[in-house]
Amino acid sequence: MKVLIIEDERTASQKLKRLLGETDPDIEIIDVLQSVEQSINWFLNHPKPDLIFMDIQLEDGICFEIFESHPIDVPVIFTTAYDEYSLKAFKVNSIDYLLKPIDPEELRNAINKFKAHYNQTDHARFASIIHQLQSKTKERFLIRIGEHYRSVQTSSVNCFYVKERCNFILVENGKNYPIDYSLDKIEQLIDPNTFFRINRNCIINYSAIRDIIAYSSNRLKIKLKEWTDNEDIIVSRERVTAFKEWMDR
Repeated sequence: MKVLIIEDERTASQKLKRLLGETDPDIEIIDVLQSVEQSINWFLNHPKPDLIFMDIQLEDGICFEIFESHPIDVPVIFTTAYDEYSLKAFKVNSIDYLLKPIDPEELRNAINKFKAHYNQTDHARFASIIHQLQSKTKERFLIRIGEHYRSVQTSSVNCFYVKERCNFILVENGKNYPIDYSLDKIEQLIDPNTFFRINRNCIINYSAIRDIIAYSSNRLKIKLKEWTDNEDIIVSRERVTAFKEWMDR
């Protein structure tokens, strides 16, 4: 059985390789990939594996961007924690998930489930799972303004950002509000077609981009609607390639 691992944490991928070898000596690890971009290029140039172990949060984005860029009809076992709705989708559709740190017994059960239940007729069912997961995006965020609460539509958010160790949203009317979510968590909840994380401290909305300017050290500067902060919005060097591809879809 040929297995592909998509995991950006080296320690996690090494542990998974070891556990897979201990679980089933017939498993052949054909490659270990660390990013969305690397995975897309890999699928364009290699035959499909029998099974994929995939982390959801990769170093340059969310793994579902891979499915949007390339048709993949291979079963996936996700190796991450995810929200309750998605876990139910996995269970209903007989695709398993493993919570980190991976338990050897749970891994063995997942492999056995794959061998017992998956066949070629399951491709359409697998595609249905991916659709459910991709469509599970947060429609609005609850924010607090003094003693009052307000719900903000996700589509009206120009960007999510970190400033002085606090998380904020900038909405299309130019107002900023603190928000009780980390950027890592927000990135899992929003539509990757609409939002892109340009650096560690900022996620921007495509519709809020006013201008893109070449910047020093092969980086890019973003002019964002309603952004009045003196600090420039910069696409980090390691995310420039993925950002350009995201803009060129």
